[in-house]
Order: sequence, then structure tokens, then C-alpha cells
Amino acid sequence: MGREVRVRRIYEPAAEEDGKRVLVDRVWPRGVSKDEARLDAWAKDVAPSTELRKWYGHDPDKFPEFERRYRAELGDPERTDALAELRDLAADGTVTLLTATKDVAHSQAAVLADRLK
Repeated sequence: MGREVRVRRIYEPAAEEDGKRVLVDRVWPRGVSKDEARLDAWAKDVAPSTELRKWYGHDPDKFPEFERRYRAELGDPERTDALAELRDLAADGTVTLLTATKDVAHSQAAVLADRLK
């Protein structure tokens, strides 16, 4: 079976086609219980640094620079190991990267999905 990587908001109900569900935010999303989330993993070590996240502030105009900086951070040893774990989860089926961000197309989850594909 091939690898399929999806990106969704954690606030959307879990779906059968999600496969393995992985939260890729450093901070637990507000208003979501652990039971509701139905996670297979929480990969907070692969999330952007607090400094980068605060600088970005989810401003779509900053996304190209955010993506460049975040891809550089993914080369850090801590994130390299976490990224390898994500690759292992996605190796034999669908994995859905979950984020609380409203604009998933301009999020770290989108960058990670691209990296995993």
C-alpha cells in the first residue's frame, strides 16, 4: 500500500479514511479532549520552534519565509528523529497530520505533508 499524507484540522470529526492520526502542534489544542482527538501519536517534537511560531503568527504573507525557516529547523537532530517517526507511521498507509490552525494550507502541517510525500 502506498503512502498517503493528509492534512486536517483537529477540530473536524475523526474519519475512517484518516488512517493514523498525528497531532503536529507543539501546544495541545483548546477545547479538544484526548478521547475526542482519537490520536495515534502527538509529534510535538517535529513542530516549529516557539520563536518561529510566534514570529510567523499565521500571517499568509510570511508563509514563504516561514516555510524556508521551518524546513531548516527540520534538519535539527531533535526534529530529524521526530520526522523519522512520522515517516515510519506513514510507511504503509494513510497518515493524517492534524493541526489547530485555521488555515491548514499555510501551516507547519502542510510543510510536513509535503516533506513526507
